[in-house]
Amino acid sequence: MITIAVANQKGGVGKTTTAINIATALAATGWKTLLVDLDPQGNCSTGIGISAGDRERSSYDLLIDQAAVADCMMTTRIPGLDIVPATVDLSGAEVELVSVEDRTHRLRKVLNGDTGHDICLIDCPPSLGLLTLNALTAADSILVPLQCEFFALEGLSQLLQTVERVQERFNSDLGILGIVLTMYDRRNRLTDQVADDVRSCLRDLVFESVIPRNVRLSEAPSHGLPALIYDHACPGSQAYMKLARELIGRLPERRKAA
Repeated sequence: MITIAVANQKGGVGKTTTAINIATALAATGWKTLLVDLDPQGNCSTGIGISAGDRERSSYDLLIDQAAVADCMMTTRIPGLDIVPATVDLSGAEVELVSVEDRTHRLRKVLNGDTGHDICLIDCPPSLGLLTLNALTAADSILVPLQCEFFALEGLSQLLQTVERVQERFNSDLGILGIVLTMYDRRNRLTDQVADDVRSCLRDLVFESVIPRNVRLSEAPSHGLPALIYDHACPGSQAYMKLARELIGRLPERRKAA
């Protein structure tokens, strides 16, 4: 199973929207896909149509009890897409993990036991704490949504430093799958400036596909649907489909063939 952490310690950058819609696109193209909601806010679970009252087990059980993925996951209305939802219990997980000896490898152990999925996307919380560290230790690569604004560049630098530390100490195989520019507004000159700066520094790591500001992307979660299903023809959905094709092209050949 290929495991991708969708991470950025800055909130409001389109991280959850990206995780939901990329997972939906992968499932639609025949990948048996797993979403892991590792954010205590549980927005990924809500956005995919799983109400709080229906979440009997969650990613908290994966981390704390080392429960099997099959025991915690739920099917979604999207064929081929399963989710391990998040509950409010997850907000206390970081404190509980502090005293645990293998606290950085808990998620990796349970995901390694999953043989039912081709690919897994982990929606990380907007922080660089133990939850995100578990995701980065478990992942093969990281996908970074980056909002086109000035302060996002400072946060990106901090995130890349964290990735280097994880590579040195916990997961030498962790790679950067790519950086996707989100909330792109061509009418705003700053957007183009930030995009140019990111591309000049990180070059091929930045996806060609960009995600525009789009009302339909914002509306979709309130209906418990990915934008790709809520309105597949809107510019945001079209952008995510293009991004998914580009992302698949970056995955290792042997795994794509599988």
